Amino acid sequence: MDWAIHADHLRKVYPHAPPGVAALEGLNLDIPKGRVYGLIGRNGAGKTTFVRIAATQLEYTSGTIEVLGLDVARQARALRAQIACVPQESRPLYFLNVQEVVYLYLKMRGADPVDARRRTRDVLAELSLTEFAKRSVQRLSGGLRRRVLCAMVLASDADLLFLDEPTTGLDPLARREVWEAIRRTSREHRTLLLTTHYLDEAEALSARLALIERGRLMLEGTPSDLRARVRYPYRVTIQGAFPAEELKSYGRVSEIEGGYLVFAREDDAREVARLALERGARLSMGPVSLEDIFLEVVGRSIEDDSGAKSEEAADEYA
Repeated sequence: MDWAIHADHLRKVYPHAPPGVAALEGLNLDIPKGRVYGLIGRNGAGKTTFVRIAATQLEYTSGTIEVLGLDVARQARALRAQIACVPQESRPLYFLNVQEVVYLYLKMRGADPVDARRRTRDVLAELSLTEFAKRSVQRLSGGLRRRVLCAMVLASDADLLFLDEPTTGLDPLARREVWEAIRRTSREHRTLLLTTHYLDEAEALSARLALIERGRLMLEGTPSDLRARVRYPYRVTIQGAFPAEELKSYGRVSEIEGGYLVFAREDDAREVARLALERGARLSMGPVSLEDIFLEVVGRSIEDDSGAKSEEAADEYA
């Protein structure tokens, strides 16, 4: 297959980092063209390091990586014309207004002035930024500045878009507008690499997902693939009196307020549901969520940073 990104045993160790601390540890990853591909993981898992390497912003220690068929180390200049990136930490030019920032970005990428104006107008409308078009960037809130960065990249004609935590700090409505813009862009058969710690976002947008922990690939595939690979792909929530010891024979049981949460295989989940109904308990049953999968594979919540070395801290050793 002609991959958008092909990484082979990719390793990144920041200079002067403590012994044994690697941001990426032999990562193998193939990202197909023309889809939204999600990278999920806790802070410090290696997501941003991978994006910065693939976007030619950071040198890697060993291994190889090709992006759009180009060697990142040797053909960075040619590659930069074909990619666009919303970095995790970035600020649009404060001395320009919103319209000028987007238009200038497109012009710098070589867009025709008429086309650049049209695309600027369209993306500002799509992300509900039209009313702020003439407002100076320095007068915007952090969330609006983030939306402007998304507008710049989504308005571009780049073949590959890197979206590193694009909706951080956005309110729910703005977040959904960015989602719709991402979906629209993916329908143009362009590739979008999305990193996020919002698991609902990853599942809603991504055709395929990779779960990264401590610089290593833990799981990869479609959301349904990931569910099929965990030990207990179904969850049953039971509200009401029920003997906990009996439930433990069907799978993994967690006590919740007013009842129990049971993770089980499909046949066992159906049997637990049948028993619960016979005893008059209230229940719900369905496939496990991405959060459940993350907990089972990694052993802790995606919001739990304990024991993880943040990439921001790793940058201190650069």
